[in-house]
Amino acid sequence: MGSLRNKMVGYLFAGQGAQYVGMGEDLYQSFPESKQIFDSADKVLGFSVSKLCFKGPQEELKRTVNCQPAILTMSIAAWKAFRKVTSGKLQVTSYTAGLSFGEYSALVAAEAISFEDAVYLVRSRGQFMEEEAGRKPGKMLSIVGLDLEVVKNICKDAGVEIANLNCPGQTVVSGASFSIDTAQKLAKERGAKLAVNLEVSGAFHSSFMQGAGVKLARELEKIRILTPKIPVISNVTGRVMSSPEEIKQNLIKQVSSSVLWEDSMRFVHGQGVKKFYEFGPGKVLKGLMRRIDSTVEVINIEKKEDIFGGQNAT
Repeated sequence: MGSLRNKMVGYLFAGQGAQYVGMGEDLYQSFPESKQIFDSADKVLGFSVSKLCFKGPQEELKRTVNCQPAILTMSIAAWKAFRKVTSGKLQVTSYTAGLSFGEYSALVAAEAISFEDAVYLVRSRGQFMEEEAGRKPGKMLSIVGLDLEVVKNICKDAGVEIANLNCPGQTVVSGASFSIDTAQKLAKERGAKLAVNLEVSGAFHSSFMQGAGVKLARELEKIRILTPKIPVISNVTGRVMSSPEEIKQNLIKQVSSSVLWEDSMRFVHGQGVKKFYEFGPGKVLKGLMRRIDSTVEVINIEKKEDIFGGQNAT
């Protein structure tokens, strides 16, 4: 068992906010598997998400309705290229997880949802979230340097909700704009190193998004979900979700529930995983993992050179 545990790896997938103009273009040009993913996304969505990824503009790319399918497409393009290049070398014993909507990328990697269904779902999810944000305006605030109990008291005093428990000392809260302003003031007064508004269009991962969950549930009824071939960790529970019905219910809840990222990573690490690969734009998850457990290795798979570097690291 010891030798098996030493070979265990985790596959992580990026969430919203990691996007940038130019992401995935070298993958598209270098790997037929990646090009196929971008082409498939363009066909499913009815517009060129590949052009949006490669050329922008940034203002359009960062919109929730666009960045979610864009990041998922780029992440799976990287995953497919990596799997092709490392064919026969990947450790069988593994876990996968994605931050927020990155969970859809994880489900594609685990072959629980087809890529085509996933890109359709996250486009719809982003649209529903934007609609709810227009109906119930709100903001998100990242608080760094405060213990969780202090943040919980701020939430109670300001009337906001915990949206993301990312890593020790970093919590994101959601709520109405005036409540977030109050939370920001309280956080600074109570010793936060940082309390900054996030560049998002609404109060995501809070009760403000329950309407989006209702709409998403209707879309999920149309989608075939299979039992994952790789264990997938749920953002909602921080544990493995196994059955198609459990996956569906967690995806519905996830839109308006707290993201338990730190719990998720501690659980996977507790199973013996000491090496992770992060797929998609940026190095956000690597940075979070450094705060959760600095002994863990995280290898980023984002560009052509990463694919071949990752091959040597397996």
